[in-house]
Amino acid sequence: MARNVIIGQYVQRPSFFHRLDPRTKILSIFMFAISILLTEGPMSYLAATCIVVLCVFLTDIPIKVFMNTLKPIIVILSFTLFFHILFSKGEHVLLSVGIIHITEEGIKEGIKVVYRIILMVIIASLLTLTTKPLDITYGLERLFKPLSIFRVPVEQFSLMISITLRFIPTIVEEAEKIMEAQKARGAQMNNKGLIKRISGYIPIIIPLIVSSVQRAERLSLAIDARGYGNGKERTRYHQLIYCKNDYIAFVISFVFFLILLLLKVF
Repeated sequence: MARNVIIGQYVQRPSFFHRLDPRTKILSIFMFAISILLTEGPMSYLAATCIVVLCVFLTDIPIKVFMNTLKPIIVILSFTLFFHILFSKGEHVLLSVGIIHITEEGIKEGIKVVYRIILMVIIASLLTLTTKPLDITYGLERLFKPLSIFRVPVEQFSLMISITLRFIPTIVEEAEKIMEAQKARGAQMNNKGLIKRISGYIPIIIPLIVSSVQRAERLSLAIDARGYGNGKERTRYHQLIYCKNDYIAFVISFVFFLILLLLKVF
């Protein structure tokens, strides 16, 4: 289970993508995510796919790792596809049963939406796989720094995102340990029937909630002990500095963004 949860996990590699400034990666991925949402037409999807494949290649991370990011959302992808197939309206009706009308337009729209989600999940995993959680926090903090003029708690917001990314795999590992411990005590996790299967996971959910609350309490005490909060601006040993590769990567990302927008228009 823990191996399939990629969010919050960092994979060390000496790649071009790893060496980029986190602000460059955050802005580039944000622009590309917007362009994917606006993608229309086969040429746009082909260009978006080529960009994703190129980015994955530049990370020097096995493709299997990125494919694992799709396993937890297979149910969501399947539901999205069937929802569009069954309820999307169109002129070319392929099958009609009662209120359900399966159309050619519905099938195409379902495939488009699912493919967009797949591309966005893969491109979002590029950030977490190639950037340490603390670097993501610092990058977000620097990007949102102008909002502090309006008394927006930028540091707290960035820390909240960092803690969320960091503790998702931790909670999954904790759930895996509790599951193994309950199985060793004779708990049945694979009972037939939905009600029995749900009741079989109750011995896992309750200890997991208790453990998560205790972990959050210890974390809050550690934050207070280190003097984190409102006051003087915190200093950092590691400073983010833009280099030549960051400017090149940002310009290339912006050009790809414009290309995808132009393909949508034309």
